[in-house]
Amino acid sequence: MNNPYLPYPVRIDSVVTETEDRNLKTFKLVFLNPEDEQKFKYNPGQFAELSIAGLGEIPIGIATSPTEKGFIKFTVNKVGKVTNHLHNMKEGDIMGVRGPLGNWYPWDALEGKNVVIIGGGFAFTTLRSSIVYMLDPANRSRFGDITVVYGARSPGLLLYKDELAAWEQRKDINMHITVDGTDDPNWKYNVGFVPAVTKQKAPSAENSYAIICGPPIMIKFTLPVLTELGFPPERIISSLEMRMKCGIGICGRCNIGSEYVCKDGPVFTLEQLSKLPNEY
Repeated sequence: MNNPYLPYPVRIDSVVTETEDRNLKTFKLVFLNPEDEQKFKYNPGQFAELSIAGLGEIPIGIATSPTEKGFIKFTVNKVGKVTNHLHNMKEGDIMGVRGPLGNWYPWDALEGKNVVIIGGGFAFTTLRSSIVYMLDPANRSRFGDITVVYGARSPGLLLYKDELAAWEQRKDINMHITVDGTDDPNWKYNVGFVPAVTKQKAPSAENSYAIICGPPIMIKFTLPVLTELGFPPERIISSLEMRMKCGIGICGRCNIGSEYVCKDGPVFTLEQLSKLPNEY
């Protein structure tokens, strides 16, 4: 039986600075042991613990899709001791990954449905995983229309810019990129907060699910918009990644009422959340 506390050793294959403030970097990791990669089977929406020997570990959403083979990616915000150290690591350095952890977006329920993805800031990681998964040639026919609303405070804080541009050119996905504000004369996309742009673009709720992941304030003001558009609570899916701690329900720091977010989540429907204390 695998030790749930024992991370898999991985090597940093590449590091990409995503944002102009240099606070967000994407780490491409390769398993040192091929058999570990086989054990690390995950679905879009799950997360893992990134560990640095002697420093600790941090829970981060998995940014890659299981359809991408040979590596996994994590986009890390520089906010504390472990993340600061990780941001100073280089290609070839060795670290650990523990997981995959938590549940995932309900892909069986989403099959045959239109999917609306709404993201904000650096919480776009598991949404990136989901988009790549759905657009994979082996999966695209399983889903209906795909609509994405993704926003950041400014153009320089958007993640995965090359992929965003590539997705926008595709005919099988509807991209709505927005920023809170900008004075860039070359900005050709939306300007406005994510809830307002979601309401403006008004994706149809018919035969649709909505997946939302972002800062709590964004989620708070986007949920009423989705309700107004006709999405029922059981078809609004949110991820409470910000509540992640140990990942296996031992530390008890992630609970909301009777639910342990790291074991019972982090993915919940609005219907499920409505039955829990308003602590998220």
